[in-house]
Amino acid sequence: MNPPAPTTAPSPGTGRRSPRLRPRDIVLFGCAAVVTAAVFLHLVLTGPAGTFFAIILPWLWIPAVLCLTLLPWVRRRGRLLLLIPLVAWGLVAAPALIPLQAQGANTGGRITVASQNVHAGSGTDSVARAASALAERGSDVVVLVELDDAGRRAARETLAESHPHSYTVGTVGIWSRYPLTNTRALGLGLGWKRALAADVETPAGTLTLYAVHAASVRVGEQDARDEMLRDLSQVITEDAAPHAVAVGDFNAVAQDPALAGIRSTLSEPAQSTPSFGFSWPAGFPLARIDHVFQRGMSPQKNTMLRTGDSDHLGLVATFAFPQ
Repeated sequence: MNPPAPTTAPSPGTGRRSPRLRPRDIVLFGCAAVVTAAVFLHLVLTGPAGTFFAIILPWLWIPAVLCLTLLPWVRRRGRLLLLIPLVAWGLVAAPALIPLQAQGANTGGRITVASQNVHAGSGTDSVARAASALAERGSDVVVLVELDDAGRRAARETLAESHPHSYTVGTVGIWSRYPLTNTRALGLGLGWKRALAADVETPAGTLTLYAVHAASVRVGEQDARDEMLRDLSQVITEDAAPHAVAVGDFNAVAQDPALAGIRSTLSEPAQSTPSFGFSWPAGFPLARIDHVFQRGMSPQKNTMLRTGDSDHLGLVATFAFPQ
């Protein structure tokens, strides 16, 4: 009987090794890292880059979900990494989908504010239909922006009876059921007027209203908008009015760094239904650039609606005065 063959101890460093990452794994993890970074970049970048990542933020759930479909192609121990993009998006973007819960049941009165960019050149019939539709939603105040001369006349004729108090400056106009006082145009660093302010004297109290038509944003051209929103935030911050609303076309999505100053002194209520409240373009809304911000009020309702032939949806928001 032959003796058993001697065994030799393994040399140092020749034990069982963990499987190495395959090139495919590296590519997939890299994609997940890019999506995760994109979720947070609007928080650290300013200017055009910050605007870009804020615009795509609501849509990053798509590549985040695509990462999950790739789980079968990744080694088991690395699959958790592909969950990170969706978790990040859920923490940063998804809370905006939580519907508004009406606050302050016992209040001293309510006011409903409606607004729409009616799109200059859309025609007097379109402006008239938009103004009428907003008024018919029970709006106490109707704000229309991007008004041309013909649109201004159409709005004035349509709202003259139901909203007899008005004030217009440049491309912006306010029509109100209640008297307007302390009306003033706001230059906000531009060579022409695209914003105004007025005090709405309601039976429940005075509401300071800011109506805004921010400068447009184009690729590589947004300095005018950024300056306008920065100056507006300073004006609102310096205003001691306890009850204030800023509404209109801000040409900036909710998370745009250019709105940081306004968000620091005013808050925007969520939509009444689970939605990001996209408002533009009206045919297939992809971004929310029309907003209503408030201070010192209790939000009751905030909805978007299609009116007229504008490329923007309209918005209607109801607020309650504190008792």
